[in-house]
Amino acid sequence: MKPTLDTVAAEAGVSRATVSRVINGSPRVSAEVKTAVEAAIATLGYVPNRAARSLAMRRTDSIALVMREPDATVLNDPYLGNIIIATSQTLVGTGVQLVLVNAQNTAEHAQLADYVRSGHVDGVLLASMHNDDPLPRILLDAGIPTVVGGRPASPLPGLSYVDCDNVGGAQLAAEHLLSAGRRRIATIAGPQDMTAGIDRLAGFRQALAGRKPERVAYGDFSRESGQRAMAELLDRYPDLDGVFAANDMMAAGALRVLRDAGRAVPHDVSVVGFDDIELARHTEPPLTTVHQPIVHQARTMTELLLTQIGGDPVADPVILPTELVERESA
Repeated sequence: MKPTLDTVAAEAGVSRATVSRVINGSPRVSAEVKTAVEAAIATLGYVPNRAARSLAMRRTDSIALVMREPDATVLNDPYLGNIIIATSQTLVGTGVQLVLVNAQNTAEHAQLADYVRSGHVDGVLLASMHNDDPLPRILLDAGIPTVVGGRPASPLPGLSYVDCDNVGGAQLAAEHLLSAGRRRIATIAGPQDMTAGIDRLAGFRQALAGRKPERVAYGDFSRESGQRAMAELLDRYPDLDGVFAANDMMAAGALRVLRDAGRAVPHDVSVVGFDDIELARHTEPPLTTVHQPIVHQARTMTELLLTQIGGDPVADPVILPTELVERESA
């Protein structure tokens, strides 16, 4: 007779449910138990029948990664690119496929909701969400396992999310500029309809509490918006001597404007970014920035979603730490 889940469980000395968790790639299994189950599978020659399992459990063995950004932004933003790659790598060996979806407007939200409700995917990862995004509520109301990358603008009971310490990271950036002797510090803040932009501006303000005037210009996390915001700040505050940009792409734009304006970095103006993407190592000069664990975030989001799909309760929010990476711009 062909080996079954029950015979594998008996051979490994674990429950049938535990064997199922190992086969489905759940992270909620100890390394010791995983090794025992894999050894039993090898000894008995057990081969999971994914087609039968999926039919019985009404599973598709696929998850959707949804981004609400223009296609050009998804293609050009290293943060989003890293999220896609890390999510895909986390699914290797699980038998679960990744479906990429870009939903930018109300019509596309409705299409996505219909697609998910029709059972085409087992769960959804949401990345790059904006404050007015209806998708989290739609998915929760439909009973779809969902994990969000970033703190939702409004608390939603039953919604799991993974974020980095945006407030603390921005404080680190501003405090570094202060410790370098900078006193006329400005910031290029991110979009205020995204919690990352809101929280990083809040952290900057907390570190500079009581210092006036407030020097703030706003961008949309793109390099071009960083150039525009830096030009605006130089026009309004020609004596500024420090800049915190809420992401590395905007910081790269700021560096170009400062160079074109004849302002030496860091001699005249110190610049600190946020993200620590690969570009930060190759700007001129190399960018001092706040490192957020993008790969770790994507892996954690994916693992939490898989455990929800497997029947585990919704996990508490996860906030990952940030750290300052000192290079030559500040």
